[in-house]
Amino acid sequence: MAEVTEGGHHIDLKKLSFVGVLVSLGIVFGDIGTSPLYVMKAIVNASKDSTMPFDTYIEGAISCIIWTLTLQTTVKYVIIALKADNKGEGGILALYSLVKKLKKKWLYVVAIIGASTLVADSVITPSLTVMSAIEGLKIYNPETPVVMITILILFIVFVVQQFGTASIGKFFGPIMVTWFLALGVFGSVHIVEHFEILKAFNPMYAYNLITHSPSAIVIMGAVFLCTTGAEALYSDLGHCGAKNIRVSWIFVKLMLILNYLGQGAWLLTNYKQVFTGVNPFFGIMPEWAVLPGVILATLAAIIASQAVITGSFTMFSEAMSISFWPNQHIEYPSGIKGQMYIPRINWGLMALCFGVVIFFKESGKMEAAYGLTITITMLMTTILLIYWLSRSRVNRIFIIGFALIYIFLESGFFYANVIKFMDGGWLTMVLGGFIAVCMYAWYNGRLLKSNFTSYVKIDKYVNIIKDMKLDETIPKYCTNLAYLSRAKRNDEIESKIIYSIIKKQPKRADHYFILSIVNQEDPYTFKYSVDEILPGTIYKINFLLGFKVDRRINDYFNMVLKDMMAEGTIPARSSHPSLRAHNIPPDLKYVIIDNTYINDILLTVKQKITLNIYNFVKYIGSDDFKSWGVTSHNVIVESAPLTEETISSSRIQQKDFVRHNS
Repeated sequence: MAEVTEGGHHIDLKKLSFVGVLVSLGIVFGDIGTSPLYVMKAIVNASKDSTMPFDTYIEGAISCIIWTLTLQTTVKYVIIALKADNKGEGGILALYSLVKKLKKKWLYVVAIIGASTLVADSVITPSLTVMSAIEGLKIYNPETPVVMITILILFIVFVVQQFGTASIGKFFGPIMVTWFLALGVFGSVHIVEHFEILKAFNPMYAYNLITHSPSAIVIMGAVFLCTTGAEALYSDLGHCGAKNIRVSWIFVKLMLILNYLGQGAWLLTNYKQVFTGVNPFFGIMPEWAVLPGVILATLAAIIASQAVITGSFTMFSEAMSISFWPNQHIEYPSGIKGQMYIPRINWGLMALCFGVVIFFKESGKMEAAYGLTITITMLMTTILLIYWLSRSRVNRIFIIGFALIYIFLESGFFYANVIKFMDGGWLTMVLGGFIAVCMYAWYNGRLLKSNFTSYVKIDKYVNIIKDMKLDETIPKYCTNLAYLSRAKRNDEIESKIIYSIIKKQPKRADHYFILSIVNQEDPYTFKYSVDEILPGTIYKINFLLGFKVDRRINDYFNMVLKDMMAEGTIPARSSHPSLRAHNIPPDLKYVIIDNTYINDILLTVKQKITLNIYNFVKYIGSDDFKSWGVTSHNVIVESAPLTEETISSSRIQQKDFVRHNS
């Protein structure tokens, strides 16, 4: 969402403005802003194994939260990572696009691991935040059907995606402002009652808790939940811009810390209640405010879920542009530049969220699954940031210091969360691992197929096609014939396209068009170029598209044809006299060569496994004509061998040749 319209005027959200800050509060901070719903509850549950005095324990835990938010969120993400933007876009795949030109081929594995674990986090976040909010109703009715209500709300959230969020998005900011103000106000009330909780600002309390508590690892796993939305903050850079995010973070961080301090102060007096199942978040509210608080928390959880889901769409769009994921049909229902909807991703995430809610049944059990995958994403982001800092020629001492601090810190958080593997962490690891394997197989499967795909110089076949066009013994196939090509060089074409035109079934046409998408790092590039290979006959059309531009090649090619007709490059009327007399435009056919075959004898065992997974992942994606935005009514789908290599060094021998006289 790079810009919105208000009163007929365009507002650039990437420039610092009141509207930009308001929208940032509604889009960027939903995930991290709802963490007070479950962080202190998880910390209290971890205290059961602690031998420290409860007051000391709580003060140390709050200190850990304050300094985790400072080091992890403020310094790493808000100050440093937001500078690593790819044409205004953020997130781990945008960061990978900035460093992939370095001669470190293994960095693609780092990016895949980080992206896949972020997807796993996108499943657990909506489930946990919505369920944590609904569980507040148990204060009024312990028999509240939390699971069913959570599934219903998630169902509505996912269904709404297909209609776009432009109409409701403008309400997100004011709701989140109200949410953060409520966090700060309810927290401040209890801070006044226990000013000693302010000692938590001293990092020594965090240090003493970590070094003297026998359950420090468990505690750190709970503390880490306060910063899980930091990666999403970076991913949403393209929606609101770094300046708006940084300014709004000052307000958000203040309100979060006030709320955590307030929960800590309340716990100093009411620590007995927490062991009876009372969530400290709702405990700090007066009785009259609990129900409105649950409603507000539910709205905030829905907004957080919305932000995570739309962030997933952006990430998968980026993954498609760098060949980590198969092309899928993308829609732009809101009509707003950059806001997208991917149907298969949407329904897949919904099904997984339902499964998580039904499996865990309680938010407390989900907490074990929550932090593990996102710690991996953060570690992978740190590795890529180290190379980005190096590429940006930042002082080497700063880079070494950054690497030591954050690899040590995040490795500690990872260890603190990995001990919860059997308590639920395995679920998100399995999901993240599945996505990672799919991405790895798709990336390497594409490379493998490209190694076997032979490309030929178009010039070599120009005379043949020129003679075909004049050969009336070959039935005319159509007037305009278009092929979709992935050849990177303008003077080359896949041999399978030549196979289709000349060998499979000679296709005589007036004009041949080779269509190619050239993915651009700038997310909003929307241009095309025309290369005339054979005057009046063969044309190469390159569509230069950013990863946030819909792949509606059918519509774009029609625009190109109209431009060429207006310029007089090609006729604007049918070549058939009867149709030309009525100003009927020329006919058009697309040929997509979808199914290809590689002889197994040419492959190693690893290559066979990679291609088998690649073919499985292909079914997750869309058919070529759907992913390219080509309507199916004028598309011919063909198959062709990927390679015509000889697979045996020996030649079969003829035994006899018998001719019978008729």
